[in-house]
Amino acid sequence: MNPTNIEESRNSHTESEELSQSEENNSTLLNPLNNTIPLQDNIRSFYDVVINETTTLRVPRRYQNITLIGSGAQGCVYSAFDSIQRIPVAIKKLSRPFLNSTHAKRAYREFCLLNMVHHRNIISLFNAFTPQTTYADFTDLYIVMEKMDATLQQVIQMQLDHERISYLLYQMLCGIKHLHAAGIIHRDLKPSNIVVNKHCVLKILDFGLARSAANANANMTPYVVTRYYRAPEVILGMPYQEIVDIWAIGCIFGELILGHVLFQGSDHIDQWTKIVAQLGTPDDTFIDKLQSSVASYVRQRPRIEGCKWEQLFPTSNFPADSIHTNLTAEHARDLLSRMLQIDPEKRITVDEALEHPYVRIWYDPVEVNTRPQGNYDESVDSEHSVEEWKTLIYEKIRQYQTENDIFTKLAPIQDDSANGAQN
Repeated sequence: MNPTNIEESRNSHTESEELSQSEENNSTLLNPLNNTIPLQDNIRSFYDVVINETTTLRVPRRYQNITLIGSGAQGCVYSAFDSIQRIPVAIKKLSRPFLNSTHAKRAYREFCLLNMVHHRNIISLFNAFTPQTTYADFTDLYIVMEKMDATLQQVIQMQLDHERISYLLYQMLCGIKHLHAAGIIHRDLKPSNIVVNKHCVLKILDFGLARSAANANANMTPYVVTRYYRAPEVILGMPYQEIVDIWAIGCIFGELILGHVLFQGSDHIDQWTKIVAQLGTPDDTFIDKLQSSVASYVRQRPRIEGCKWEQLFPTSNFPADSIHTNLTAEHARDLLSRMLQIDPEKRITVDEALEHPYVRIWYDPVEVNTRPQGNYDESVDSEHSVEEWKTLIYEKIRQYQTENDIFTKLAPIQDDSANGAQN
């Protein structure tokens, strides 16, 4: 049992038509039947692709019909058709990976963790390569992933029913549970780092800020997680663990219901102010755990009671109750109240959240308990110079290309259209 098509959500007819129209306009790129590209004699080679007359990509010839999807701080993502596997793919070219040690470290993390993690709700790595053949020339790193239909940021604009909200939330929890089992804190969960397809299958991506839970408080920076989704313990400079990801999921959950960001602070301090304005001042037990200067600041602020959950999430913002008796506004609010606990020690765990009535209807032991296949690469948490990171990345990508035929490699493809919680 699963909501088989995200575009069939009640009260989302107009928005769904827009998403469908966007897909239709791109059908010549995304439909394998429209891409009858013969395999070239020189398929085992790279070629140059000019994008918008300003950017040149150098990619294996298997990738055709390349167009820009979007860009961010860490790189640009392109849509392409894989003429070997006959499927659409997404190609991410990391932007200036050796600009500084921070960029280089994020590039290394992204590749290593994607190569390690395999789960239905984590984006799949299909291929990775560099067109350069020597360390001296090494400047570019490309990552090829499965192509999805939209980001969760786009889906939030739709008025989804309880089934789809609940199912998307369940999948976020499954993906994060798998990461945590692998010893990884994502640290940058937000709607733009979560993608979905038309079958309502969700996948988490972007591991540039991910970190080992075992080394959680060694040189941890407070400037992780996009501000709106940053947990209180991060904002206040406290030690933090995997539970920061649950706060972020709670923020995303609330955003799916309300259609807008919950805590939209303009800076670090204003973010805390926005949280307290809605959830209230935390009790002394929590404040006592803070550094003395931070505790003093929190105590000097006016004490606020906060809003009732019925005020924060009025029944009018919810879809009509589902035929499933557990998919109600009351149960959704209860789960939100447990995810958005200021004190991380009181916050619901991922295992507890998966057992909550609002998501329990989708529970599949295989999806929930898939064990990581590899060991966490502790080197992603190291500190190195740019040149040292470049050496590590070059060695990793050359090893990958030695072990995988990047020109003809067949990646395992999962048929998400038929997947459901009871399959």
